[in-house]
Amino acid sequence: MDRSGGPGGGSGDRGQQQQQQEEGKGPPPPDVPGPEGGPKMGAAPCRRPPLHCNGMRYKLLQEGDIQVCAIRHPRTFLSKILTSKFLRRWEPHHLTLADTGVASATPTGYMENSISYSAIEDVQLLSWENAPKYCLQLTIPGGTVLLQAANSYLRDQWFHSLQWKKKIYKYKKVLSNPSRWEVVLKEIRTLVDMALTSPLQDDSIHQAPLEIVSKLLSENNNLTTQDHESIIVAIAPLLENNHPPPDLCEFFCKHCRERPRSMVVIEVFTPVVQRILKHNMDFGKCPRLRLFTQEYILALNELNAGMEVVKKFIHSMHGPTGQCPHPRVLPNLVAVCLAAIYSCYEEFINSRDNSPSLKEIRNGCQQQCDRKPNLPLRLLHTSPDLVSQEATLTESRLKPVIVTSNEIHVEVERNNTANQKMTANVGNDSEPNLIDCLMVSPTCSTMSIELSAQADRILGCYVEILKMLSDYDDWRPALASLLQPIPFPKEALAHEKFTKELKYVIQRFAEDPRQEVHSCLLSVRAGKDGWFQLYSPGGVACDDDGELFASMVHILMGSCYKTKKFLLSLAENKLGPCMLLALRGNQTMVEILCLMLEYNIIDNNDTQLQIISTLESTDVGKRMYEQLCDRQRELKELQRKGGPTRLTLPSKSTDADLARLLSSGSFGNLENLSLAFTNVTSACAEHLIKLPSLKQLNLWSTQFGDAGLRLLSEHLTMLQVLNLCETPVTDAGLLALSSMKSLCSLNMNSTKLSADTYEDLKAKLPNLKEVDVRYTEAW
Repeated sequence: MDRSGGPGGGSGDRGQQQQQQEEGKGPPPPDVPGPEGGPKMGAAPCRRPPLHCNGMRYKLLQEGDIQVCAIRHPRTFLSKILTSKFLRRWEPHHLTLADTGVASATPTGYMENSISYSAIEDVQLLSWENAPKYCLQLTIPGGTVLLQAANSYLRDQWFHSLQWKKKIYKYKKVLSNPSRWEVVLKEIRTLVDMALTSPLQDDSIHQAPLEIVSKLLSENNNLTTQDHESIIVAIAPLLENNHPPPDLCEFFCKHCRERPRSMVVIEVFTPVVQRILKHNMDFGKCPRLRLFTQEYILALNELNAGMEVVKKFIHSMHGPTGQCPHPRVLPNLVAVCLAAIYSCYEEFINSRDNSPSLKEIRNGCQQQCDRKPNLPLRLLHTSPDLVSQEATLTESRLKPVIVTSNEIHVEVERNNTANQKMTANVGNDSEPNLIDCLMVSPTCSTMSIELSAQADRILGCYVEILKMLSDYDDWRPALASLLQPIPFPKEALAHEKFTKELKYVIQRFAEDPRQEVHSCLLSVRAGKDGWFQLYSPGGVACDDDGELFASMVHILMGSCYKTKKFLLSLAENKLGPCMLLALRGNQTMVEILCLMLEYNIIDNNDTQLQIISTLESTDVGKRMYEQLCDRQRELKELQRKGGPTRLTLPSKSTDADLARLLSSGSFGNLENLSLAFTNVTSACAEHLIKLPSLKQLNLWSTQFGDAGLRLLSEHLTMLQVLNLCETPVTDAGLLALSSMKSLCSLNMNSTKLSADTYEDLKAKLPNLKEVDVRYTEAW
């Protein structure tokens, strides 16, 4: 009889050596340092590389088909029976390796009763010399059970799976009723070594020991701090490539809160948190991983160096290069920050049910006597009618209302007579706009939010992390996208300290020249305010007389947002702040006012005269207004009836050539303009939109791009034929063409048109009859 210790058979010494490795009897591995690229926080003596045994790897079996033969006999007759010519009969069974034993799907014959792991005394590999059979021997009281596989690989897979199940069952029993903790700690170390040396490759191989330890810790709350750290050090090697289970995360969180300066936090938890941030896909499915990451970062902040240690950790997650190689790090860090900031205001958020809704407050349909006691913070909206009458209201008609909570105090002076003016909105079921709810007139109310010391530390830490994230150029576009729409609760937006600290992040967005970054300052869709509205004059977060607002407008105007729609929104909502900043000499605001006049955004004559007076009150405004008047005279001359109806520019013409040509005479009758094979760019759109009769435009093989298309789509709404063949336009610009309802012919040959955009254009352009999409994705 030959016993093999590895797949395909081998010597008895090799099998014995493998057995010792799996039982964790080998010498301990050498220590290794902390993770490369991480903050230098000391060595990690608790980390050991996994000791994989030589040979093949196997997947852990949970069930499978195998031949079974049971022999009831004294053990002394086993060799004689096995070598005899008359073997017992074999039965096919579909066996399941359950948590407690081996059972058959058809409990008949040899497997009528399941075999408990506690009843299996030994598991061995067997083979016959004359007639090789790939068999396993399970020694049980009073007999033996033989399992025959189809080949040596399956036999070894069954062998290692049975051994693993048997040992895990044993450790569950041993560690379920601990008596002496020094013995328990030794068993945990042996269990960890067994998992590291197992030839089985399966997620459950490392997760099973972690779950056993997690259950052990959850059922024993009287452990000392030293016991905590010893257990964490013992299981550390398993955490290098595996997320801790939920109960273990709670244990780690508790350790971070109680002993934030412990070296275990730095040496053991650092690689664990790094792995979570790099590989976790959804904190919604495992919120305790997020909570553990949150507590770990707070523990780093409690060290002597404080935020410097946190900054080094963030840098280690980004990496030394200009591009972070791990795409999941930033979304996970932002998710942790948002959850931590939310927790600072959670008491106030959860108490919303005790107070009237925002709609009720805005409509004034709920009286003070109808409210429940101990009202929490509410964010009140002041109607324009009420603001306009504040100066004429007497103090006797104002009744103060004091709203208190444990750590928040709000004093609001409300006009009770305003309820009748606001009842017209009672039928509106929609909630008030977020910024409208936050914008409270300073003459009407005062607001003060006070957080506890712990909440204040958490808020300061995670707002500072958002600042750090905004400093990385490669992370800024994704960060801007993750913070749009505004993800913070309105209680946070009403907190002056929070909005003041977060202003740095918004400034970084406003300073970034990339469109995908600063475009996130605007709202996602109509009716939903964004950072632009929040930090503009009149917004609850504006504390700098419009300096950030001017910076945001400047970057947006310098991009592709010099459009009628953007200017119209400024004229409707922010004309006063624009005029005030222009009066103080802000060049961007002067340009805004000039464009409003040039594009006829302002209809009211008095408002136009006020804008002109504002422009003429400063040197820069007077100069730009004179330039505007010159352009207007040229525009009138350009649009004067007369001139050619068709015009073709020579090849290699530039934007300057086109501007020079159009300034040379009248082109009020120009209907067909060909710029094919010229060197014009999107900049020439400023001149094209001044042609009132243009119906056909040929831009074949030019450098005309998305920014120019957006401008054309707003001004040349009567255009009927447009040729964009071999231009660098993309979906971002082509989608803007959906507003040009008069288009009959559109050539998008050899552009970056996608199939989805093509379908969208066909649906929104009812008059479109001729379309060329050859050599595009939509072809």
